[in-house]
Amino acid sequence: MKPFASIALFVLLGLVSAVAIGFGPDLSLTQWGYDEEQEKLSERIVIKFSHVVAENTPKGLAVDRFAQLVKTKTNGRVEVQVFANSTLHTEKTEIPALMNGEIQMIAPAFSHLSGTIPQWALLELPYVFRDQQDVENVFQGEIGRMLFAALDQSNMKGMAYWGNGFKQITANRPILMPNDFKGQRIRIIPSKVLDEQFRTLRALPVGSSFNDLYSMLANGEVDGEENTISNVYTKRLYQVQTNMTISNHNYLGYVVIMNQEFWNKLPADIQRDIEEALAEATRFNNALSVSMNENQLEKLKEMDTIDIHEQTQEERTAWRQALQPVYDKFAPSIGKPLMDKINELHQAR
Repeated sequence: MKPFASIALFVLLGLVSAVAIGFGPDLSLTQWGYDEEQEKLSERIVIKFSHVVAENTPKGLAVDRFAQLVKTKTNGRVEVQVFANSTLHTEKTEIPALMNGEIQMIAPAFSHLSGTIPQWALLELPYVFRDQQDVENVFQGEIGRMLFAALDQSNMKGMAYWGNGFKQITANRPILMPNDFKGQRIRIIPSKVLDEQFRTLRALPVGSSFNDLYSMLANGEVDGEENTISNVYTKRLYQVQTNMTISNHNYLGYVVIMNQEFWNKLPADIQRDIEEALAEATRFNNALSVSMNENQLEKLKEMDTIDIHEQTQEERTAWRQALQPVYDKFAPSIGKPLMDKINELHQAR
């Protein structure tokens, strides 16, 4: 062997030995084309969670908390990407997108499910919830489990119930008795039940996206709407409405849903972590929705831009009687088992 070649070979062997025992230049795996961080990213499970309300609402805050809890509990193995305020999907597109696997989680209002699965119209019936105790009994009891089971046929897995609160009526005139609705254009979540409800009151229901609501009121396209206190406050609807009746005539709630096929493919430990994170986020949401509605109602009462009327017992009785035909129309499609359960709930207290 030539002297020069021998020297080169000796130097090369020395460098290899030095790397092997931790000395010499940093010839890490990254320098040979291996990126440890990229490898971690490729193993990360991504959940796209799409919803349509603002980040500062109970639902928006709960989704963000859920995302952080999942990251913590899974040590970063699962990333929940949150798309709020209809930035990814609207009310019309989020359910089909979930069913076909384009996104993995949504939290639609009950009204958005009833068009696809008739049983869910149960939770839209007027005065079906008399108070917060009824809400908790339904969410945590047999009725809630029966409604979850109705999702199975559509590649959807019901995960949790989130409350936003009882709905109130806002308008540019006092709405006290059923006759006051006559001729009023009322914005609603697009829903057969809600449409029938306001037609029964001789109003003119107008279905639209939540994000269009403020401009529709400001431009006079509709005269009034129904919503929770937190939505009235955070969306500043008090700037474009002069009157509100605290009627508690309907309840705005959400169901957290995951794509069933996606869920089935998750490792058991990841499923457990997600369920634990969602249970914590659910307790947070449901407590926050109650306190936020109470606190923001007090703030609205301090304003001189909107007059607030609390429904009397006489007025409530008149509304309930006027709306009874809505029950009669939708009971057959909801089904006897669920209607019987609601009757039992109402008779138990």
